[in-house]
Amino acid sequence: MKLLRRIGIFLFPLGTSLLLMLVIWYVFLKAFPQVGPRVGKTPGDIWTYLVTAPNAATARQAILDDLQITLRDAAIGFGAGMLAALMVAALFVSFAAVEQTFLPVAMLLRSVPLVALTPIIVLVFGRGLAGVAVLAAIVVFFPALVMIMAGLRAAPRQALELVAAYGGSRWTGLRMVAVPAALPSVFAAARISVPGALIGALLGEWLGSGTGLGASLIRAIPTFQYSKLWASIVLVTLVSVVLYAIVGVIENLVLARFGPEAGRL
Repeated sequence: MKLLRRIGIFLFPLGTSLLLMLVIWYVFLKAFPQVGPRVGKTPGDIWTYLVTAPNAATARQAILDDLQITLRDAAIGFGAGMLAALMVAALFVSFAAVEQTFLPVAMLLRSVPLVALTPIIVLVFGRGLAGVAVLAAIVVFFPALVMIMAGLRAAPRQALELVAAYGGSRWTGLRMVAVPAALPSVFAAARISVPGALIGALLGEWLGSGTGLGASLIRAIPTFQYSKLWASIVLVTLVSVVLYAIVGVIENLVLARFGPEAGRL
C-alpha cells in the first residue's frame, strides 16, 4: 500500500503537467492570432486528424511507423549512453588521476553544440542506425555521468572502510556499497535521459539518416502538412512523458526492494 502511494505521488504531477500543457497550447494559439488555423492546430484538430477523419487510420499508421523507428534509435542510444556513463563514472570515482585527465575533455566536448558535431559523427559512423544511436547516446551520456558520479561519491565512507577492513578490493566496495547507494542518482539520471535520448534520435534522423519521426517532421513543413507536424509533436511529447513515468515507477519498485538507504550503514 505504501508503494502504491509513492507511485501515485510520483505520477500525479505528471498528469497535472499534461493538463497544464493543454492549457498552454490553447493560450498560445489565442495569444498569437497571426498563427492562423492553417498552421496552428488545436487539440481538437489533432484528435480529428488522428481518430475521426476518414483517412485517420492511414495518417495514424504513418506517424506510428516513423515513431517506431525513432523509439528504436532512442532506445539503443539510451542504453549505450547510460552504460557508458556508469562505467566511466565508476572509473573516474575509483581513479582520481583518470578523472583529472579526462573529465575536462568530456566537459569541453559537452560544450560543443550537438548540431556542430553531427556532420563529424555522420562522417565517422554513417547515416544509418549507428550514427543516430551515437547522437542519442551523447545526449544521454554527459548529464548521466555527472549525476552518477555525484551518487557514487555520496557513498558512506564508513561502509567503504568496513569493506576494506575485511579485505575487500576497491571494486568490491564500489559494487557492494557505492553502486547501491547511488541507485537514486542512477534512476534520476535515467529519468532525465529518456527525453534526451528521444531528442538526440530526432536530431540524428533529421540531420543524418533521413528516416524516422525526425526526418518526417522536417519534411512536413515545406509540404504544408501542419496537422501531421502537430500530431507528431504531440505523440513525441506523450511518449516522453510515458517513458519518464515508466522509469519513475521502476525506480519506486527498485528502491522499495533495496531501500533508499541501500549501501549505507
